[in-house]
Amino acid sequence: MKAVIVAFDRFTDVDVFLPWDLLNRVRFRDKDFSVRIVGPSTTHRSVCGLELPMHADLEECNFADLVYFSSGPGTREFIKNDALLKRFRLDPNNQIICSMCSGALILAALGILKGISATTYPTALEELRGFGIEVETSKHLVTHGNIGTAAGCLASVDLMGWAIEKMYDPKVRQDVIASVLPVGQGQACIY
Repeated sequence: MKAVIVAFDRFTDVDVFLPWDLLNRVRFRDKDFSVRIVGPSTTHRSVCGLELPMHADLEECNFADLVYFSSGPGTREFIKNDALLKRFRLDPNNQIICSMCSGALILAALGILKGISATTYPTALEELRGFGIEVETSKHLVTHGNIGTAAGCLASVDLMGWAIEKMYDPKVRQDVIASVLPVGQGQACIY
């Protein structure tokens, strides 16, 4: 199985690195599972200034089992770039496709959210509604089949848990999530 995390210039740091960490914890159970960070350029700079090299280009998304779109101010430029959007050939019937916060704008621009509800960060609510999407403002995680959207950076724990369970089972989800909980709330030993 393969998961890809989509980054771009001005991505939100925690929205790439927390899912990266959580998904890589799956590899302790499944050595054939891989996680890659992909983007339209060979490197991208986060909103906090960290330069991050990409593992591959966007086309890798089209062959992944899980495609996760990060968030950040850069989503606004991303959704205006038709050449970038045309590089995706995603299939929500056969892939788990999810987004964090303003990453939902990319899902909307790709037509992935057509006919379903979603959530996003409060600063992107009106932009998402502009795509004709019903926005659920009181939920931090909204899922429909293989599509998931989350709002608020730490909601990525629940979003990744949902995705891991869809790829594997509740036990793998429980172990991965327990391994990052505060002491006394989990602590599965996966290392």
